[in-house]
Parts: sequence; C-alpha cells; structure tokens
Amino acid sequence: MKKKLLESTVIFIFILLLELVYASATIGSINSNNILYIVFFTLNISLIISLILNLISRKLSNILKNILVVILSIYYFGQFVFYKIFKMPFSFSSISMADQALDFNKIVINIIKNNYFISLIFLFIMILFIILINRFHEKLQQKDKYIVIIVSLFFISSIISLGLLSINKNKTYSAYNLYYNVSSPTLTVEKFGLLTQTNLDISRQIFGFKADIINGDAQEVIKEEPKVEYNIQDIDFEGLISNETDEEIKSLHEYFNTASATNKNEYTGYYKGKNLIVILAEGFNSIAVDKQITPTLYKMVNNSFVFNNFYSPLFLSTTGGEFQVTAGLLPSQETLKTWKSTSPNLIYSYGNAFKDLGYYVSSYHNWTYSYYNRDKTMLTQGFDNYLACGNGLEQLMNCKSWPTSDIDLINVTSDKYMDQENFMTFYITVSGHAEYNFTGNAMAKKNKTAVEDLPYSDPIKAYLATQIELDKALELLLDNLEKKGILDDTVIALVGDHYPYTLSAEQMNEISDIKRDEQFEVNRSNFILYNSKTPKTEVNKYAGNLDVLPTLLNLFGIDYDSRLIMGKDIFSNSEGLVIFSDHSWISDKGKYNATTGEFTPFKDKNISDDYVETINSTVANKFSISNLIIQKNYYTIIEESGN
Repeated sequence: MKKKLLESTVIFIFILLLELVYASATIGSINSNNILYIVFFTLNISLIISLILNLISRKLSNILKNILVVILSIYYFGQFVFYKIFKMPFSFSSISMADQALDFNKIVINIIKNNYFISLIFLFIMILFIILINRFHEKLQQKDKYIVIIVSLFFISSIISLGLLSINKNKTYSAYNLYYNVSSPTLTVEKFGLLTQTNLDISRQIFGFKADIINGDAQEVIKEEPKVEYNIQDIDFEGLISNETDEEIKSLHEYFNTASATNKNEYTGYYKGKNLIVILAEGFNSIAVDKQITPTLYKMVNNSFVFNNFYSPLFLSTTGGEFQVTAGLLPSQETLKTWKSTSPNLIYSYGNAFKDLGYYVSSYHNWTYSYYNRDKTMLTQGFDNYLACGNGLEQLMNCKSWPTSDIDLINVTSDKYMDQENFMTFYITVSGHAEYNFTGNAMAKKNKTAVEDLPYSDPIKAYLATQIELDKALELLLDNLEKKGILDDTVIALVGDHYPYTLSAEQMNEISDIKRDEQFEVNRSNFILYNSKTPKTEVNKYAGNLDVLPTLLNLFGIDYDSRLIMGKDIFSNSEGLVIFSDHSWISDKGKYNATTGEFTPFKDKNISDDYVETINSTVANKFSISNLIIQKNYYTIIEESGN
C-alpha cells in the first residue's frame, strides 16, 4: 500500500515539476497568487491518472506508466517550443494548420539549439521519472481499499478546487471565468497550469464552448448628439432578437444592439474615388526603416499620415496578422481554424467592399497559393482574381527560391490592375520571412553587400537585407504608378503581419530607436498610409492592425457598420486600444500586462477605479464576439435579414 501511495505521489510531483519548468521557461515564473490553483488542479489530474492505472491489470499499468512519462515530457517540451515561436500555448484547434508545420522546421531547430539547457532539463526529467516510476512494481493485495483512498483524496481536492474558483469570481479574468466563461489559453495556463488548459481545450473542441458576453461595449458610450453622424447601417436588431432561436446568435444581436458606433469625422470619404493598394508585408517592423538603407520605406513612413503609436501584435504568425487586417476581427487559434475550414462571408473585407463600388479587385502572394487555405479565404473576401505560386504566378516569376522576391512580385503583377479605371489590390509579401541568416535565406544573400559593413549582429544584418528587397519593391511600385500617371490617385496602406519574432528584443534593440521589451514594444511598428498628395499629418492615438480595415473603410467613404467590426477607425473619437494575443492591452491611458495583472498608467492620465476591469471586459468581449461572428457566419445572417 505504501508503495502505491508513493507511486501516486511521484506521478503528482512529475507533472508539477513539468509545470514549473514550462512556466519558468516561457512566462518566467509562476505568480504566487496562482500556486494553489496549479497545485490542486494538477493534483486532481494526477489522482485521476493514478486511479486509471490501478483499475487495469498490473502488467498493462506498468507499460502505460512509462508511455505516460514519455508522452507528457515530449508534450510539455513541444509546448515550450511552440510558445517560444508564437508567444502562446498550442491549442488542438490548430491541428488543421499542421500542414504548414514543416515550414518552421529550421526555426524549431534553432530554438532547440538556443535553449539546449531547457531541452536537457526536459530530457533529464523524463529519464529520472522513468527510473522512479518503475521502482513501484507491487502486487496490491488491498486494491479496493487503495482505490477508495484515491477517490477520497480526489473528492477532497476537487472540493478545495471548487472553493478556489469562487475567489473574486466576478473579475473578468478570475479563475472562475477562465475555467467556465472566457477563452484565453495563455491566462488559463498562467492560472491553472498547462495540463488543465489542455483538458479544457480538448473538452471545448469536443463539446463546444459558449463564451460569456457582456452586452454592449463597455469601453465607449454612445453620445446622442444630433450633429454627430455615426458609421452605422440600418439594422433592426430588435426584430432579429425577437425572431432568433439560436442562443449564441441571439447574444450577438443583443450585444450589437447596445454597442457603440464610431463617429464619422473630417477624414470620412477623404480618399473617396481613389485607388487602393493594401500590403501585408512579411516581418516588416519599424526597425527596418532607415533613410540610407531603406529610403523608400523611410519616405513613405514619414510622409502623408504618420502614426506614432502603432503596433502589429503577433497572433500565430502571418495568418493572424492577415485576419486582423482583412477582417477587422481578433484572431484566436479556434477562430482561425473555423475561418479556414468553413470560409465564412466577410462582407466588409476589401475585396467585397470595393467590388460593390465597381472597383477591379485582385490579390497576389509570392508563395504557395493554397497556403493557410488562401485559395478559399481569398474568395470569401471577394478576391475572384487571386494569383500566387501554384495557380499561375510561377509562370511569371521564380517561385522556387526561399523566400521569393517581392520585386519580382510587383514587376509581374502591376500591369494586371494598373490599367483599370479603379482598382483595389491586396498583396501578401514574403521576402522578409525568417530565418534571418546568409546561408538559407535567398533574399538576405541577394542583398548581403548592402549590409555587410553595418555594425550589427548577423541576424539583424540579414533581417535588414530582406527588408531591402521590400524597399526596392515599393520603389518599383511607386515608379510604375507614376509612369501610368496614377500615383496621385492611389493610396498605399502597408503594415507588417507581425514583428520579426525569431529576433529577440535584445537583438532588435541593436537598431531600434526605442527600448524594446518582450511583452509590448517588440510589437511596435509602422502603419504606412501614403498618398503623394497628402500633407504630413501626425497621429498619436494608440492603434494596431485590428484598426486598419475600419480606418480605410471610413477614408474611402464606404458604407459599413462600425459596431460589427472589432477594430476602430483610428480617426474617430473612440479611445485608442491595442490588443495582444494573451489579452494584454495598451490604451491611450496606459498598459495592462494580463500575465502579471499589472497596469501601468501613462503620465498625467486620470484613471477611474474600475477602468482596468472595464477594458478587460471589452477585450474579452472582442475575442468572444470575433469568434462567434466567424463560427456562426454572422455577416451572412445580417445580409439575408434584408438590413
């Protein structure tokens, strides 16, 4: 009996040790307020495992114990590597994107090399506990009595766990809400540990999950001023509510019925009738902008509209940045999975919105056309003319190098739309892709001579070399527009899909003009909104990729309902808000680190007692609403309602 109890204790210690190592290797440490949650929820899982092992034969139990130690050790290590790349825990909803995993194999190898000590710790834990767990080969004579003890311990531990859930349960990111009502994998891992998050993740994948939504937008209040017009459409939400039987769709109707809209303003229709080129630039960040090294980027960043507090938050690589910029909604792993697998309608995306105005719309990507299911998602965005490597672009340019050339992309596609009366073009570039070295990166090698004498480390020099390719591509784009005589009538909007996340903050600080931290400032970037005739105008509002779509819709005077997009028109009177994947945020009043729960107000800002909790509710809502809009194909429901 004693050996069996020791075996259960070893299983518990094994899982708890994995939790501690994972936490220290990713978020840095475990918040003291969360220790009890992690201990008791881990204890619950270990007791269930012990119970299962003792309900089966001794021979099979001994085999499963060894398999369990190996699988859990590999799983925690795999989660560590995933977090180091994407700054979030892996969710099983991302399995649908597993076909892209091989494209990160070099990045994974480098992470393992650069974190060999952590790799060895996980290996040591696995070997140690295989040895320990095999010391308990006892034929239990009083099996029923032992099972009763395990069940009793589980019952006691579960009661304590439920009690812990009741602490501050009304807070947006309380343990109770994270367990039952709010989907935030990063915060759930922080609160309960990785294995509990995994259990919740699997359960929600199988049985579904209904997020708790607070009606209305807690961040803003509609001001009923007769002279103020809002970007809204005539939608009868009251009628939709009364006729809806699906509770989740009904919750969306109720939310939008009380949500605030953004106001029309001096820039509404400012670019009406002009052409638009939107560029999602791979790995672009403000550290790439230099007057001598990248003169075209420098010119475009520092003329027309200049956004001084803009961020491109990392949400699961390029696909998360793309979703923010094209949908104006917040991505999560679950939302992105549904977006790619079901192809829901996006009525406000550029292709659909501009096609309704009679524009010629097209999109181009200098990598595989079906990557991230773009062969499907481009169509739902209204881009009937989508050209990439694999569906025709390979006949016009070299698609075999890695990465391919942005210059070639611009060169072979410009004539396809520039002769149209009005056009809207969407580019997804790839020249700036990691890894940043001069051995495996074709664009870095191509432009090596331009950076080899710079006083930076090789990763930074290689990164700049890839961005030189983007810079020259933009130079070519401007030249082509000028030759066609349409430069003045064309607006170019460019943002990065994410910061160059294989570079550390320390490496970025070699060249950055601001101090970069791993939480917020690595994501600081530029939003290029350039027109050759637009006077320089500085904008200090805090904004991010999420806000690009509604800002452009307003600038071009396109009819849309600002309540139905989670981003906000930057030129409206709404408060600035940048949202990160772990539910952290920056507003015009300060920064909130969701992992630590710390709010740092900006100087000379008056903060109410409930301000942080109010914005937390707003952020949680935006994640939940974004997911439901995609899951329920909500825009189609609005269209078909006749509103």
